[in-house]
Amino acid sequence: MNWRELLKVGKERLIRAEIEDADCDAWILLEYISGLDRARFFLYEQETVPTDVITKYTEMLEQRSCHIPVQHLTGSQEFMGLEFMVTPDVLIPRQDTELLVETVLPYVKGKKVLDVCTGSGCIAISLALLGQTSATDAVDISEKALKVAKINAGRLHAPVDFYQGDLLEDIKGTYDVIVSNPPYIASGELQKLMPEVHDHEPELALDGGTDGLDFYPRLLQEVTKHLAPGGIFAVEIGYDQGVAVREMFRRNHFEDVKCHQDLCGKDRVIIGRYQ
Repeated sequence: MNWRELLKVGKERLIRAEIEDADCDAWILLEYISGLDRARFFLYEQETVPTDVITKYTEMLEQRSCHIPVQHLTGSQEFMGLEFMVTPDVLIPRQDTELLVETVLPYVKGKKVLDVCTGSGCIAISLALLGQTSATDAVDISEKALKVAKINAGRLHAPVDFYQGDLLEDIKGTYDVIVSNPPYIASGELQKLMPEVHDHEPELALDGGTDGLDFYPRLLQEVTKHLAPGGIFAVEIGYDQGVAVREMFRRNHFEDVKCHQDLCGKDRVIIGRYQ
């Protein structure tokens, strides 16, 4: 079997398993197993594939066909141009969350920043490396998630200090910018998510309570105790939560409250300045 034939087999296997983005995932897994980039693939596509590569590729296709996320199979996900290790203990970094980072980047240079519900550490690490913060801290309730975040910070040489705690309950000091991607999926919606999500990503990082809004009032109450006057707070939200969360910001003495939309035109980030 040559390389082109093997890739075709991979695509067809994932299509039969009703995997979204089957073509893309078949290529990602083949690249991961073989080390071939696209240029080398097209150069060698008619050459015979080593047997061990076929075996390993077939095994990974079977796992992906069971809806194990491709990021869990490869152990990584790109975010803001950086490569992050991911495991089932953390939420897989998503493009929607890149909008959150991009929204606060103009405010963080030379500032002290806190990332709440850090998970893999992708937000805090990206802000520390790309935003030239003066100091970056991050907190998560999950000890397992923090282990992953610390590994990512070490690999990427990011100056981030990590703390374990429930939101900001154990955080000391004041920050210029606070950012968070809290759980915001309504409890009743969790089982309606793709199996890649509800079967393989941590429910702790997804479940936002009955209406998905449980964490925002708590966050806003605690954030106001740790945000400097004129400081910035930004959160990721569900596509249908913009009006409700924006009003929460205003009730908690935030001004210049704005809602940013994602690439699909849906509400995704709320940002405001503390009076």
